[in-house]
Amino acid sequence: VRLEESGGGLVQAGGSLRLSCAASGRTFSMTDMAWFRQDPGKEREFVAAIAWSGDSTHYGNSVKGRFTISRDNAKNTVYLQMNGLKPEDTAVYYCAAGSGYYSQVLYYTIDKYSVWGQGTQVTVSS
Repeated sequence: VRLEESGGGLVQAGGSLRLSCAASGRTFSMTDMAWFRQDPGKEREFVAAIAWSGDSTHYGNSVKGRFTISRDNAKNTVYLQMNGLKPEDTAVYYCAAGSGYYSQVLYYTIDKYSVWGQGTQVTVSS
């Protein structure tokens, strides 16, 4: 799987953005997907994850209720809808694919994701 993020940009506080992550390869529909983010000087932070089937999702506490992760297996794409953006959401957002196939557990730690995109910058102005 190869991943490419898009949709980042500059937005005012309270605004919305939708990130997309296009995946190549035949294994996308078998793989859990996640979004992480990282601000310079800080550790990479879990944002959201979605199971390979789309039936299960999990969110980081800082984005719960504001962000929504979804996927379209027919298009090999995972999305992150971000509403109610805050300046503290400013970061580079990375898409990641899980290490296994048809996982029975939806993980939210970095070590469980083995393929990463190059990242897309999201900047929220106050």
